[in-house]
Amino acid sequence: MKESSKSQSKVTITSAFKTIIWPRRKLVLIGLVLIVISRLASLVLPWKSKALLDDVIPNKDFDALYDLLWLVGLALLVQAITSFLLTRILSVQAQYLISELRAQVQKKVLSLPISFFDNTKSGALVSRIMNDVEGVRNLIGTGLVQLVGGTITAVVSLVLLIRINAWMTLFVFLPVAVFGFVALKAFKYIRPIFRNRGKINAEVTGRLTETLAGVRVIKGFGAEEQENKIFEDGVERLYQNVKKSLTSTALVTSSATFLLGLASVGIMGIGGYFMMEGDMTTGEFLFFTILLGFMIAPIIQMSNIGSQLTEALAGLDRTEELMNLTPEDQIGERTIELDQFKGNLKFDNVSFSYEKGKEVIHNISFEAMAGTTVALVGSSGSGKSTIAGLSATFLNPNKGVVTIDGQDMSKVKLASFRKHLGVVLQDEFLFEGTIRENILFPRPDASEERLLAAVKAGYVNEFTDRFEDGLDTLIGERGVKLSGGQRQRIAIARAILADPKIIILDEATSNLDTESEALIQKSLSELVKDRTTIVIAHRLSTIKKADQILVIEAGEIAERGTHEELIALEGRYFDLYTYQARI
Repeated sequence: MKESSKSQSKVTITSAFKTIIWPRRKLVLIGLVLIVISRLASLVLPWKSKALLDDVIPNKDFDALYDLLWLVGLALLVQAITSFLLTRILSVQAQYLISELRAQVQKKVLSLPISFFDNTKSGALVSRIMNDVEGVRNLIGTGLVQLVGGTITAVVSLVLLIRINAWMTLFVFLPVAVFGFVALKAFKYIRPIFRNRGKINAEVTGRLTETLAGVRVIKGFGAEEQENKIFEDGVERLYQNVKKSLTSTALVTSSATFLLGLASVGIMGIGGYFMMEGDMTTGEFLFFTILLGFMIAPIIQMSNIGSQLTEALAGLDRTEELMNLTPEDQIGERTIELDQFKGNLKFDNVSFSYEKGKEVIHNISFEAMAGTTVALVGSSGSGKSTIAGLSATFLNPNKGVVTIDGQDMSKVKLASFRKHLGVVLQDEFLFEGTIRENILFPRPDASEERLLAAVKAGYVNEFTDRFEDGLDTLIGERGVKLSGGQRQRIAIARAILADPKIIILDEATSNLDTESEALIQKSLSELVKDRTTIVIAHRLSTIKKADQILVIEAGEIAERGTHEELIALEGRYFDLYTYQARI
């Protein structure tokens, strides 16, 4: 599958700004204005603390004291209101963006070809859709705004500090510069750790999803300990990754605390000297000390926000990889719209390989005329399911051409073909919910009359009539509360309701007992009438009436003909049929 070269590149702050922040620039601008107001309001307390010590208390000015208290109280109220508005506007918008991105990634994933899902764990995909976009909240939410706000606060504080005492400010600036250098180096090291964490988390989640889905197999073979060990190993790898990232971020934060704390100790000494010399008042020293805190706090905060932004960009790296994959309807030039659909399917010297140089079918040629049934028989691994996959456009041939109504299938728009397609698989998938919802799946707006007709044709009513809730019976995850035969009949009823022109039946009666199979054979006869049908069957008794039977061996057509013709030939089909008849 083709990937854009971009999928190997890293998401930068610049690209994130263009795609995520700039389209929401009005909200971000409001956030910046609010945080500037909040930061300016926060400076009122240290400013008025200086006035309190140097002017109000020495002069015993009670009127000035009341004015000062009102002003500081008002400033605190402004801080509280702006803090609330920041959360309400930006944090909520960030969560909306996360939900939007999840929907986009899920939509993209569903557009990818079947081969992608064959090579990717479903649990890993769930993790990537749900978790990788989480970090965006630090870009559009309060994280980035706090970073900008912190910078503004630090700069304003620095200017005021220089005005109070330039020498003391210079002493502070040196350790700050050292910390900035350490932080830049650290974040460059941390980003790959965060990126790898997403990968490990996806692998662990993927295995856990498989474990829960296969719990009957695990318990059936007493393999709980084995699964526990596999999961523990994955959790350990995740722990080691988190430990490494925590150690790195702790180093940055501790460096900031030490270097800036060292500066504070120096300030105490230098400030004490200036006050004893009479060059600085007590109020000015307090003002300087509080301002120093206002400058240092955002810098330490920025180290935490920096790691959050690094994590966000690492998650976006992985999201970008998915978004740059080529959707299946963009592989090749799919420009043909099927208007008058008949259903004539033709294979012309078709070959296919899942891995380069390892063909699984070779030069397959046959034609399934509209309304006819072509049966594929043969031993396991002979290539029958591959032919069915090519017929359903789940796969594309490496050589040769598959045509529908004379049009090259690789150039047909997938939606225009698949709206005429119905599939009934051997291990049919049912969704959690009711029987009714599962049958209505392909046509949610179908009338009750059509639904009941499909239920009757699939002989679903034969068992739902015995259920207290009938068609509204909950079936559990993947239909776990039903028998294999019941699940299969629901799948067939679903296909009947869809009313397709082409049907792929992959071992559609394999899970049925003899009585159920007899019922289903009748409904299948109705289902395939006047429809092009590709049917894979191991039970050869079910395909006697097929218009054409293809015996597939080692990826090639070994024999072809009707049931009577192949029996008369006394070849491979004859051997298979007589063997099953004896059984």
